[in-house]
Amino acid sequence: MRVLIVDDHPIMRLGVRQLIKGAWPDSEVEEAQTLEEGCQKFESFRPKIVILDLGLPDSSGTEGVARMQQVAKSVPILVLSFNVESAFAARLLKMGVSGYLPKNRAGDELVTALQRISEGRRYVTESTADHLVDLLGGRSSTTAPHEVLSTQEHRVMVLIAAGKTPAMMATLMNLSVKTIGTYRARIFEKTGWKNNVELTKYCVQHGLTDAG
Repeated sequence: MRVLIVDDHPIMRLGVRQLIKGAWPDSEVEEAQTLEEGCQKFESFRPKIVILDLGLPDSSGTEGVARMQQVAKSVPILVLSFNVESAFAARLLKMGVSGYLPKNRAGDELVTALQRISEGRRYVTESTADHLVDLLGGRSSTTAPHEVLSTQEHRVMVLIAAGKTPAMMATLMNLSVKTIGTYRARIFEKTGWKNNVELTKYCVQHGLTDAG
């Protein structure tokens, strides 16, 4: 087990490290406090699994995941977050992460999650799995507006809510400003929101901004 922990909370990093060492005494563990530091540590450490917090000082929710994926390539990523919304987990799994674990479940399920991911499988909590089954089976009673967005549209939505300008979003996503504008138009068309204020209010209410 060779794990990189990217989390800005020292106590959380310590707890995760102890859980890993308790299950795999010979494991190698490196830590980073920011996404930038995590990307640098990844290049030098070359972990087999990345444990990534969504609430980092220099990243915003799914955008941080997308940036880590660019560096990690095929290395699996287990996301830890204070956000317990199952629909948020579904979004991240669609992006390609290998697991999603609310931080309040880490003490009970982190080792199991890492074991499953190390075997090439994915991991979510039981309640999240039930919700995903409902979504796949079309049995979810309601579909939240942000759930109808594509992965790229969702990234643009979160960046708009974070106050990023079109130029800043274009740089972060390696796209043109024109393409960003197209995604923004699609977001409003699909959700019915009229402007950035309505979008931002929705994201704040649903814990979709700077999700940690």
